[in-house]
Amino acid sequence: MPIQYARKLTGSRRSAQANHQLGLVLAFVAGAANAGGFLAVHQYTSHMTGIVSAMADHLALGRWHDYLAGFGALLSFIAGAACSAILVNFARRRRLHSEFALPLMIEALLLLGFGALGERLSHVAGLFVPLTVLLLSFIMGLQNALITKLSHAEIRTTHITGLVTDLGIELGKMAYWNSSDPALAPVRANPARLRVLLQLAVCFFVGGVSGALGFKWVGYYATLPLALLLVALAGVPALDDLGQLWRKRQD
Repeated sequence: MPIQYARKLTGSRRSAQANHQLGLVLAFVAGAANAGGFLAVHQYTSHMTGIVSAMADHLALGRWHDYLAGFGALLSFIAGAACSAILVNFARRRRLHSEFALPLMIEALLLLGFGALGERLSHVAGLFVPLTVLLLSFIMGLQNALITKLSHAEIRTTHITGLVTDLGIELGKMAYWNSSDPALAPVRANPARLRVLLQLAVCFFVGGVSGALGFKWVGYYATLPLALLLVALAGVPALDDLGQLWRKRQD
């Protein structure tokens, strides 16, 4: 991957195009981790709406163990989002190039750990659930918070409920029959936004298929290529910061 391209995608200087392209990559990663993770831990770890709804059902039915399992996944997702916010603000206060690359490097390390140790972690109890569930939920929260901060909440990558909703809104605008009354502002769809939403949804789906097939063929190791992809993306700004630190120490 060209150095300048990686620096553009994950560096601190942002553009709408870079946010869009990084969003596509992260949507693919999220789809792969979510679908492959489902085969590994038997639940989707980015779908907090479903998890919270299931918690309510389990609580009403007195199924305390299932309720606590959902609670553990929810707390892990929140912790991941909080960790992402801490890392971004830490780097921003210090004017680091890796303002947005740090969470991606953490995500890559966690995916490496999941791929290398997932089978063992699946037998280790965490917060009411196996550590594999906590790890994937944390990763999803980390990534979702990162792309939310990076794009000012314009792009989501770990779930497509919002994407499909926005897609429906744009299609509704496109299908709207505008009146001929010049006093009324015409309703217009945003073709560029519609294209981005479609691309994000497709990347998530393709990632999901890839993740499911990868886990079927090689098991937990299927997350290792995802981790290496994130390292390739986030490594350049991190190395820029290390080089800057080295030069300051030499002065």
